[in-house]
Parts: sequence; structure tokens; C-alpha cells
Amino acid sequence: MNQSPNRRDFLKTVAGAGALAATGSLPVNAAPKPSSPAEKVAHSLFESLNEEQRSAVAFPFDHPLRSKVDNNWQITKPRIGQFFNKDQQAMVEEIFRKIHSPEYAETIVKQVAHDSNSKALEKCSVGLFGEPGKDFEFVLTGRHCTRRCDGNSVKGAAFGGPIFYGHAANGFHEEPDHPGNAYWFQALQANKVYEMLDGKQRETALLGRSRGERGMKTIALTGKKRGLDGIRAGDLSNDQKDEMRKVMTTLLAPFRKEDADEAMKYVEASGFDNLHMAFYKTEDVGKDGVWDVWQIEGPSMVWYFRGQPHVHTWVHIRDKA
Repeated sequence: MNQSPNRRDFLKTVAGAGALAATGSLPVNAAPKPSSPAEKVAHSLFESLNEEQRSAVAFPFDHPLRSKVDNNWQITKPRIGQFFNKDQQAMVEEIFRKIHSPEYAETIVKQVAHDSNSKALEKCSVGLFGEPGKDFEFVLTGRHCTRRCDGNSVKGAAFGGPIFYGHAANGFHEEPDHPGNAYWFQALQANKVYEMLDGKQRETALLGRSRGERGMKTIALTGKKRGLDGIRAGDLSNDQKDEMRKVMTTLLAPFRKEDADEAMKYVEASGFDNLHMAFYKTEDVGKDGVWDVWQIEGPSMVWYFRGQPHVHTWVHIRDKA
């Protein structure tokens, strides 16, 4: 199952994002808006709901369910393919596509469909919080999927809050090279940083076992600038740090520019030098020295990539912990 995006488009996306981050020229007000394309469709979806539908999927904005993230869950009981009419299903898919980059949207829709053994997003679920014109957020969940569309209603939170993505491309236990995995390219980019480290740096960066998955605790933020797992970006040479920036832009490449820009704005505000990068040797699929499990963590962010036995990725980026 080959779900890789067009390589030329991908490289162009990463190169552009990397240049933007490296020059520090990220837009001051980088964030989605209520008038952004995905948000406009989300507003239309809300307005299209009948009373029965609203009672099942719509909640007050401050409902605790809104901020939850997990690797395989249904935020509401109704499934998209059974609960929404065809026009509404089309709106849901349009929202989902628009919160991803054009280069990746098709790949990611196929990934979600594959992992839920369905057509498109029909086995996923939707929750709507608040209402258009006020604070409002659309959340879509399913197997290997928690995504958000908030128009910057959730202040100080990239992506509108914590998100999750993953893929089991060829069975539950993937081969060491993860053939067909939609996100394995991110791990290959991360491993390039490790390859550039000298012996002492590798001792600092390569640890035993990772944090593991513990639901919401997986994405808990510490506020620490030092003493996190792995090697600190501020202790890297300039060329090593440039490679670590490439990892960040590669991680952000699947998402729409507004969300990627907002995420990088918060990362830079907390100090890129305060990011730590760690690799975990006891979870190495195939024992081939290509680290399947790794993370980047800073004072107000966690990007935890668990590639064993297949890819799970937990993301949480804020302006402050």
C-alpha cells in the first residue's frame, strides 16, 4: 500500500518551511482564523445539523471532551457514514482535507480509511464544541486519528490542542523499513540527526526505553528548558541544529500552513535551543540501528514518535506549559 506523496511536492514543501523557520520570518499572527477555508466549512456543517444531530454531537465549548486525545477512540458514538447525510459527509471530508497540506491530504485520507477498514472517513466520529461566531472547535477522531479545526478559538495551542496520527500500513507489526507507511519518512529524517552526532553526543541522545503511551499523560508538558530526555539543541553544532530544524519542518509538512506556522511560532518563542531530541534503542524494530522510537521535547511541546510495532505519534505544542 504505497501512500507516499509526490516527492517533488514534498521536498518543495519542506524546503519552503525550513527556509521560513530558519530566517525567523514566521508571521506574527500565524494561526488559523474563523474565516479560514476549513473553518468556514465547519461552520456550515454546524448550521446544517438538525436538532437530533446537535443533541448527539454538539457540546458547550468548555466541555472536557474537547481537549482529549487518544490513539483509537470515538469522540461521539455516531459514525460519520451512518449519522450524517451525504452533503454533511462531504463537508466533513472537506474540513479534514483542508486542515492538511495539499501535498498530503489525499495520502492522509487514504491512511485513515485504510486503518479503519472503511471508505474515506465513514467510521470516524465528530464532535462540535461551542458555536460559530463565538468560540468553536471541530474535532474528528477514529483509529490513528485525532484532528482539530478551531479558528484559533483555543488560544495559545497549536492545532487547537493535542493531536494524534499514526499508521499500520502492513499489519500490526511492521517490518523494520515500514513499507507503505504514510509517516515513516519522518523517522528517516530524524535519524539523519543521529547520524551526524559524535560519540559523546550519541551517548546523550540514545536512551533505553521511551516514555511509552499513557493516554493524556503522554503529552504532558513540563516547562523545563534543561534536563529533558536526549540532547539539547543548544548543545549542537550549527549544521546539526540545521538538520534538527529540517526534522521539525518535516513533521509539520502534512499539515496546513496556518497550523504549521502557529506551531513553529510557539517553538521559537520558547527557544529552539531548549528543544531536546532523544532516540530509544530498546524499541528498535529489527535491531538495525535505525531508531523507530524517538521524540522532540521542549518547555511547551512534545512530539513523540513511536514506530514500534507500527507508527503512533502524539503531538502537543503550546505557547507555554
